[in-house]
Amino acid sequence: MAETTGSSNAFPHGPALPRRPFPSGRPPRRSRHGLVSGLLALIAAVLLAPSGAGAQDAALAMHGRPLAAPGFSHFGYVNPDAPKGGRLTLSVLGTFDSLNPLVVRGSAAPVTRGYVIESLMVRGYDEPFTLYGLLARTVTTDDARSFVEFDIDPRARFSDGAPVTADDVLFSFGLLRDKGRPNMRLYYTKVATATAHGSRVRFTFTEPDRELPLIMGLMPVLPRHAVDAESFDQTSLAPPIGSGPYRVAKVDAGAEITLVRNPDYWARDLPVTRGLFNFDELRFTYFRDANTEFEAFKRGLVDARFETDPGRWQTGYDFPAVRAGLVVKETIPTGLPRPHYALVFNTRRAIFADVRVRRALIELFDFEWLDRNFYYNLYGRTAGFFDGSELSSLGRKADAAEMAILAPHGEALRADVLAGTYAPPVADGSGRDRARLKAALALFAQAGWELKAGKLRQVGSGAPFAFELMVTSREQERLALGFASQMQRAGVTVNVRVVDAVQFDARRNAYEFDMVPFTWSQSLSPGNEQAFYFGSAAADMPGTRNYMGAKSPAIDAAIAALTSAYTKADVTAAARALDRALISGAYGVPLFHAPGQWLARWTRIAHPARPSLYGTLPETWWRVP
Repeated sequence: MAETTGSSNAFPHGPALPRRPFPSGRPPRRSRHGLVSGLLALIAAVLLAPSGAGAQDAALAMHGRPLAAPGFSHFGYVNPDAPKGGRLTLSVLGTFDSLNPLVVRGSAAPVTRGYVIESLMVRGYDEPFTLYGLLARTVTTDDARSFVEFDIDPRARFSDGAPVTADDVLFSFGLLRDKGRPNMRLYYTKVATATAHGSRVRFTFTEPDRELPLIMGLMPVLPRHAVDAESFDQTSLAPPIGSGPYRVAKVDAGAEITLVRNPDYWARDLPVTRGLFNFDELRFTYFRDANTEFEAFKRGLVDARFETDPGRWQTGYDFPAVRAGLVVKETIPTGLPRPHYALVFNTRRAIFADVRVRRALIELFDFEWLDRNFYYNLYGRTAGFFDGSELSSLGRKADAAEMAILAPHGEALRADVLAGTYAPPVADGSGRDRARLKAALALFAQAGWELKAGKLRQVGSGAPFAFELMVTSREQERLALGFASQMQRAGVTVNVRVVDAVQFDARRNAYEFDMVPFTWSQSLSPGNEQAFYFGSAAADMPGTRNYMGAKSPAIDAAIAALTSAYTKADVTAAARALDRALISGAYGVPLFHAPGQWLARWTRIAHPARPSLYGTLPETWWRVP
């Protein structure tokens, strides 16, 4: 369920609100608590009763037990005594034409999710995937996880004062299942029945699914009395009504959104919100280009920014406010797998259908030259989809558990990937590595292409090897042009096309491209969202994250193993199997990743000393009095 685009400064991993990161996304996801409690063998209760006035101690983990003990007072990555008040202004690169991030249509502002619209439960960001009760004060499931039941907190209120009821939950479920984003439709159709009894809502699944109780816990809850179901899937700038800590106060279409604190926020004293949402006002200002966005930060019009440009990080922060100590730079560590940033092949296109062609283009990419000349050697090379974590297959031979998943599909897997010896091609950094060129041309020849008069052409037809690389920002354009120049050495023509953010999103969601840049951010507990990212069923469904169009039995088998994993060891084996299948498929040119979050902030903004596993979260920040 991690969704990240990497296009927003405010959301370095996709929005990480109490749903996904402001550093989601993401997103990410899975950890579980199987507390067998009882006389009925059928019920393994993950139900922790409230332990005192104002306390709400329901928790559910994907594997193992929740980190926070019953009766905990606050999360460990917040400052429970953070002062309240003031305004936080953040920048977002792009534009928007809708305030509804729950549907595909339009270019939606994600800021209403989590701040305005809440879910039944919220993530604990010090754990791979554990949820704690919010709108739902308790949660119950069985050991097989064939159902989940939530008891709605009677104190919960929407911002207009109406109570949050079980009927609102059922309404939200039906609406999002039928008209929500593809990932929601994919997950919610796994529910066989949804019923309500008083304040309790039960979802019974078509088949047991260890992650689905948590996915249902993250379902946003909408007010039946304030939502027009008929027009829900249309773009709209009408301020939504939610149960969250903020309300939409002002909207300047495509340019700015202002949220103000709801003084009657029902959950302000709960342990899961203590130390969070410390500003009276949140302002999100949109910019069409990164240079203008950065200039606004330098002038103090924006309070903080997550930097994504290593050149700017290295050389751009030498301005008076930095020298005076009014602006500070920090590299915030995270405990997550490194994001997988790649130039993604659309394998639905005939030119990229042959894996040997894709591998040839990867051979031609000179990361060492690019990192030195463009990025000040600040980046690490991306290789797989879980780099830097125990879930990565890199440097590890596939064990028996992995081979049990992958063996039936061995023909699609690289021997060096299974052996744990695979690494991306390493160039000499000259930009003219003849060994890499020779290897690429050999692969092209095997796939039916030959170099003639400086152009790569198809044997027989003589058709030139040419494709379009679509980007939407100056930074992406610079990268794309550098990549295109490297491809020219083998006679490959790459036409770089820059489009606006709205067109980029529309074409990418409809898979109307040859190649695009994209970042997948992973959690330490991957699960059902992997089907949305890479599953065969998602390849032909518009709006998924399977941009490459992967249809691989090996990938599907690994995803199935992930979603049925019962122990941490099962998760690790399935994730490594998925990593090996994705690497073997060569679905993109793997690029690079930063060593952590690059955060620049004016010192009027402070954050807790200890970041979460996901890095620093803007909802934990406060304004210095």
